[in-house]
This record gives sequence, structure tokens and C-alpha cells, in this order.
Amino acid sequence: MVKITAAEVNKLRQTTGAGMMDCKNALVEAEGDFDKAIEILRKKGQKVAANRADRESSEGAAIAKINSDNTSGVIISLNCETDFVAKNDSFVTLANELAELALGFDSKEAFLSTDFKGISVQDKLIEQTGVIGEKIEIGGFERLSAPFVGSYIHAGNKIATLVGLSAAVNGADVVAKDVAMQAAAMNPIALDQEGVDQSIIDKEIEIAKDQLRQEGKPEAMLDNIAKGKLNRFFKDNTLVNQDFIKDGKLSVSEYVKSVDSNLKVTDFKRVALG
Repeated sequence: MVKITAAEVNKLRQTTGAGMMDCKNALVEAEGDFDKAIEILRKKGQKVAANRADRESSEGAAIAKINSDNTSGVIISLNCETDFVAKNDSFVTLANELAELALGFDSKEAFLSTDFKGISVQDKLIEQTGVIGEKIEIGGFERLSAPFVGSYIHAGNKIATLVGLSAAVNGADVVAKDVAMQAAAMNPIALDQEGVDQSIIDKEIEIAKDQLRQEGKPEAMLDNIAKGKLNRFFKDNTLVNQDFIKDGKLSVSEYVKSVDSNLKVTDFKRVALG
């Protein structure tokens, strides 16, 4: 039998992240062939992944990254099964590395098929499923481009947001972060009323009318009163119309314009775990 040294086991462990005994057993099975041992560990990961395919992966880390000139950003969530794994330093490091790589891709599919340290991102996720023993996958994947892009990651990496501004004015970094924090905290359904799906609008109008009928309001008055309630719905649920969390006397739009009268929020993206 080929003698396996501690140095060889450690090298395989550093390369794959697998446990010491798993690495030793893989090297023994591979008769000391390093590349074959890596393949054995990956196959083990595929087997674990197949066994855990139907498991919930609602924990993990949501990470936002911005390019060097603040014109493009991406959010990914690296999902796992337990909060214990999600808080592990090596897991968070991997999530950050993958998010940095994701900056170069417009779709989740293209990102998953690209190279990450010699194997595809998808194969790395399978490998880590074998190493950790939990289902590991990319959940959310969102991109945003604008003249200025800012981001915010909520404590614990449970929520990440991106915000696009119409211009890179003085103070754009502060404004973008403030509005990204707003999006994280208040979970708006759209940027403004024009972005709200018509089916949601129709449902809100019908709910308002039913409430008014129960209050005994005349049928002829329902449309006008329901429109007023709909405007309130837009104010509470669309980003630029919400009360600004740092100053309730201003809407988000008014806060942005207080920095520069021509500045606007052009878009936002939000990824939350759970």
C-alpha cells in the first residue's frame, strides 16, 4: 500500500476544504494520486448533493459587490441549510469570493458554468456540499447598472441591496447607501407606482372596495375613496414614495433631491434569505 504523508493530506485539505480523514481516505483510494483523490472527493460531493437535493437551503450569506467605478453591482446569496454553517468564516469567505467573480456575469446560468479555481462554480458548490454535508447552492442572483451604484449588506449577511442613481454627484455614495439601507429595511415591492404589477393594483382596489362596503359607504363613492387608499398603498410600498427612515418628514425621493435637485433613484435590487 502506498504510504500517505501528513503533508500530502494537508495539501489536499487546503485544496478542497475537505476533512482530514476524508482527504486521507481519498488519497489511499487513489493510491497517492493527488488529482485522482480530488476527483474522488468531488464524486463524494455529488453523492451527498443528490441525497440532499430536496432539503431546504434557506440560510446562508447574501453578498453585494460593486465594480471599481461604481457603475455596476451584483448580489448573490450562497445558500445552506443551517445558521451554524452560514456563520462559518470559510463559508462567508467563499460567498465573498463567488460574489466578486459574479461581477463579470449577466446571468446566474453563465456564472455557474464559469471557472472557479480550476473547476466550474457549479462543481465547486457540489464539492462543498460533500465537504460540509449540507445542501449548498446559489439562491439569489441580481445585477444592476447605473451612472452610480451603491450597496448595503445588513448585519449577519441576511439581506443585501443595490441602488442605482441617475448621476455620480458629490455625495452619491452616501445617498446610495442610505437608500440601499431603506430598501433593506422596508422591503418595497417596486421602485415607484409605475413598477407595481397591474394584478397587485387590481387586488388592492378590490380589497379597499370590500372594506368600504363593510363600512356602509355608498357604491357611487367607492371608486374615489379606493383610489385614495391605493395612493396610500403606493406611498407605503414603493421605494421612492416611502417615508425616509432617517427623516420621516421627507420621502425617499425628496431626500435624494435634497442632495441634488436633478438626482433620481433609477432602480434597486434586494436579496433576502429565509
